[in-house]
Amino acid sequence: MIEEEEVWEKLEKVEDPEFGTSMVEMGLIDSVKIKDETVQVRFHLTAPMCPPTFALDMGEQIKESVSDIEGVESVAVQVKNHNRAEELNQRLEEG
Repeated sequence: MIEEEEVWEKLEKVEDPEFGTSMVEMGLIDSVKIKDETVQVRFHLTAPMCPPTFALDMGEQIKESVSDIEGVESVAVQVKNHNRAEELNQRLEEG
């Protein structure tokens, strides 16, 4: 069984590329949901106009970090409150 606390511990290690500070510490992680072997993480950036590469890098770091947890088969990541959120989410879903 996947423990939410373990997910948050992994997310603590994912840093904002601009500031070098944990996304959790910065309050950028909006939600964590666990259903069976799937973990869903929603996050936002510091501003709606942040470079899209930041969102993609952070999303991929989240996927890699959370995928290391025993029992996790898939990680779904969504960015919100960004002017290109729809496009970014599609790219994150495609991998």
